[in-house]
Amino acid sequence: MLNILIMGPAGAGKGTMSELIEKHYDVTHISTGDMFREEVKNNTKLGQKANEYMQAGLLVPDELVIDMVVDRVSRKDCDNGYLLDGFPRSLIQANVFDTKVIGTSRDISLVINLTVDQELLISRIENRRVCKNCGATYNMLTLPPKQEGICDECGGPLYQRKDDNRETLEKRLESYRIETEPVLEHYRKLNLVHDVNASQSIEKVWFDIERVIDNYLYEQKHKEDK
Repeated sequence: MLNILIMGPAGAGKGTMSELIEKHYDVTHISTGDMFREEVKNNTKLGQKANEYMQAGLLVPDELVIDMVVDRVSRKDCDNGYLLDGFPRSLIQANVFDTKVIGTSRDISLVINLTVDQELLISRIENRRVCKNCGATYNMLTLPPKQEGICDECGGPLYQRKDDNRETLEKRLESYRIETEPVLEHYRKLNLVHDVNASQSIEKVWFDIERVIDNYLYEQKHKEDK
């Protein structure tokens, strides 16, 4: 089993690396934002509960978020492993999730932590463009579309999100430091965290991530062969 958490601040490249990991290692990519929308759209019991809070303008309680994630990773399409993106966001979520999956085939194998210089993050965010149709993301400096303003994947129009600016990013980074960095420390104590320098080119970042995952798989196979 290969159960991965990918972590890092906004603009670190989690989406790009998640796509590569999903394709290369045949694991299911679970973005918690997409998961919420799917649960609400399918009108599941958990989705109905979450929608009640969202409609009231309230944050979905940790307990409900955790239940949704545990339910999602327990499905058959995660039998080969999963890649969690956007969860856990707090130490409480991490602790409770761990207790629910520990000793099962769904416990966490490793954590990939993407680290990036803040000024580079700001540059990436300000140059990010998103397809209105399919959600594909581009960077006008490092990963531009073949035709300006047009998505390579579906031909849809590209746009810049209103919150893709320095002021908003700095607020998000501060929130990340307060809420999410304790999660990293929690998993670091369990020897699960692998830091990857995401300030490098996409090719180099992917090379480093591949090395981390391949080393883990080699070690697991070596244990099984003993």
